[in-house]
Amino acid sequence: MRRLIVLMALWCIPLSAQSPGDLPRDVHPDSRSRLPPITRETLNEQGKKAYDAAAAVSPSGRPEGAATIRLHRSGVDVRWQSPLGRALTELAIISTAREHDQPYEWSLHQQEALAVGLDPAVVETVRTAKPLAGVAGKDAVVIQLARELHTHKVSSETYARALTAFGETNLVDLVSLMANYSATATRLSAFNQQMPPDWKQFLPLPFTPPADIHADSRSRLPLIRTPAAAAALPPLYSRGLAPEGTGPGQIARHGAGLKSLEASVGRRLMSVAVLVTARAHDQQYDWTMGEIAARKDGLEPATIDAIRDMKPATGLGQQETAIIQFGRELFGKHYVSADTYARALQVFGERDLVDLVGLMAQHADEATMLTGFDQHLPAGQKPLLP
Repeated sequence: MRRLIVLMALWCIPLSAQSPGDLPRDVHPDSRSRLPPITRETLNEQGKKAYDAAAAVSPSGRPEGAATIRLHRSGVDVRWQSPLGRALTELAIISTAREHDQPYEWSLHQQEALAVGLDPAVVETVRTAKPLAGVAGKDAVVIQLARELHTHKVSSETYARALTAFGETNLVDLVSLMANYSATATRLSAFNQQMPPDWKQFLPLPFTPPADIHADSRSRLPLIRTPAAAAALPPLYSRGLAPEGTGPGQIARHGAGLKSLEASVGRRLMSVAVLVTARAHDQQYDWTMGEIAARKDGLEPATIDAIRDMKPATGLGQQETAIIQFGRELFGKHYVSADTYARALQVFGERDLVDLVGLMAQHADEATMLTGFDQHLPAGQKPLLP
């Protein structure tokens, strides 16, 4: 009888708890993720270049973490060329935009999704965050995957359904697309990008006209005009969807890149942005590797503890406090208050603030990839996020 009870107890343990080495059953012991190991020799020339680029910036001399996961991609422009078709890729984008409460991203891509044939009933289910009872097939898999990615945990069951529906390469492409638009949502929300004049906002969110945006760019950043030859608007539903002067491309023009940011604020403060992002996403791999790097870069234990334990940022330096508060609002509320934005702008200036947000966006992208494929820490590495 006792043996029967033990066997029944074991039977009730979730699949994720039953594999050797405390790894879930759907995680490969060699890659320590849901994807099998990959070697340089198995890649095409494009993949080998990506492998070498990732290895060049890795402390171990080989691709790690999200960079390794990305090596499983097909290499095509997923939004436009995926064999999954435009309707499914646009569904992945609007599902991501909805989870981030991102009205600009949602509104432009809702039009695109309907134009390429996505069922309006499916669009409405995503828009209003309804249960998936009326959605079937691959559409349901995409929406559920996006919803679980946003909760920072993709179940083994959902992953298995997605793998069956799409296959490994297409699934990596799909999650990579969601990760990319998570990064875009981060940038748009940080700078409060509003809809262009006379464009309707379709997302059902409370709306108060903001007081800190520029009339021409419709964001917190002033308009930077492109040369006249490059400013012609493309046809609607083509590759350039955002109207000139608005959107992620306009935001990016105000930054100078990570090398400039490192020269200006230093790696120590950059590590604060990395840790705030990892903590907001409950991302164990990104946090642990980020904390190790942060300590090497001289970040004080008190600052690390405040971020990890979600403590008030009191008693820390002005710059650290500005980054922590900015990141917590950005990822926790999908909105940065005018006061918090103004303080960060005063502390860092426009260029460095744009680049700090770019760094957060990059790690939001990586957190999505790491979570989707359940990337575990290297064997023997103690997890540092509780």
